[in-house]
Amino acid sequence: MSAAYTLYKLLPPPARSLAASLRGHYLNRWRYGNETDSLVNAALKRELWSERDWDEWRSERLKFVLHRAATQVPFYRRQWAKRRESGDRSSWEVLENWDVLEKEAIRVDPLAFVADDCNPSRMFHDHTSGTTGTSLSLYIKKETVREWYSLFEARSREWYGVSRHDRWAIFGGQLVAPVHQTKPPFWVWNSGLNQLYMSSYHLTARNTPAYIDAIEKHGIRYLLGYPSSIYALASDAIRLGKRISGLVVVILNAEPVYKFQRDVIETAFGCPVRETYGMAEVVAAAGECEIGRLHQWPEVGIIEATGDDETSDFICTGLLNADMPLVRYRVGDSGRLSSIKCECGRTLPVIDNISGRTDDTLFTKDGRRVGRMDPVFKGDLPIKEAQIVQESLSRITVNYVPAADFEDSALGDLRGRILERLGDIDIDFTRMSMIPRTSRGKFRAVISKLDLRSEDAEAIGERQ
Repeated sequence: MSAAYTLYKLLPPPARSLAASLRGHYLNRWRYGNETDSLVNAALKRELWSERDWDEWRSERLKFVLHRAATQVPFYRRQWAKRRESGDRSSWEVLENWDVLEKEAIRVDPLAFVADDCNPSRMFHDHTSGTTGTSLSLYIKKETVREWYSLFEARSREWYGVSRHDRWAIFGGQLVAPVHQTKPPFWVWNSGLNQLYMSSYHLTARNTPAYIDAIEKHGIRYLLGYPSSIYALASDAIRLGKRISGLVVVILNAEPVYKFQRDVIETAFGCPVRETYGMAEVVAAAGECEIGRLHQWPEVGIIEATGDDETSDFICTGLLNADMPLVRYRVGDSGRLSSIKCECGRTLPVIDNISGRTDDTLFTKDGRRVGRMDPVFKGDLPIKEAQIVQESLSRITVNYVPAADFEDSALGDLRGRILERLGDIDIDFTRMSMIPRTSRGKFRAVISKLDLRSEDAEAIGERQ
């Protein structure tokens, strides 16, 4: 647990909103500038490019990225030098000639992926745990950050009739309120981004009216966040006879979206639900159009789907961030691509489905549902990968694979992060050489052994 968060949670609610707003204004300066509107308009125009236009543009951009990676990025330069020494004369200009990049290589030495002509101290430093609990450090120049957020503005807001200037609410992984807090507010107002950041860790039927009141009080026009969290709010709202008026759209990210979730959210909030796909590594992204199809954002990266026809691992090459290029990177997601031409008229390629990133929901002793735990692994924990197994309402097991620089003190830090989110719960740690995969070789970050058809469901219902 960081000293900053220790101080933050001691602040009264108004001071927490002030701290969030200061951070928001900082992020706003990184994400948006005078060029943003023109970048957004250009992105919208590209949606009507012909297939030939896209092929030519992506071919030229890929050629640039591969050459830059092979000649100016230390990790790849060393890799190609070793291949040449062993007699390998294959061309680095051909994407298929590159080795698949695993997350561990980035975790071990992230700066080795930053181009020689870049200064990491002047770049935006981001952290992500991704789908495997693997902590990664990522570096992006301001120009690239703004290009990325202009794409998000065009295809995750403009498509849905909202903009960054509207008031919005987000359900993410940040601990905006201490988990032991039992009375609202379970949120902070971030004036820098016109954002109401709502806790995903306090969602119970008892707290639902307070969440709904806050959304309406702040004049929120759209919600964005984890499907599991927004579904929990929506289902409780329906059960309590509560409704939220004035919402234009609900935008879902970070998890697969199931039809039953979509139906409940649309019923509760009286507006369409749109799915999006993306990651902090900025190697692939997609957004759902009004027809209901998920369209790739071709400027961000190239997705190779390797596997059977039903579902394939996604191997992605980033095109947007050429200063920390990730080439043939295994993102940990899977799905199926499609060659269908969408009736919406956009020429952006279609993703048929995304079946990866499916985490079970955790339940706390007091009946809260926690849908995402990946934020606990963000930062500099010396852990290669980790998995949380819920044995009962009062006990979880954390399976972990230590990194080379692992020390036992890291488990104390990890324990604190988990308790901040789940509250009073027993935690067992199990050291492993590798986290077991499913029969299809897939990694599951969270596994629940609760039986929600029996006494476990009754106990959860009694505590909500």
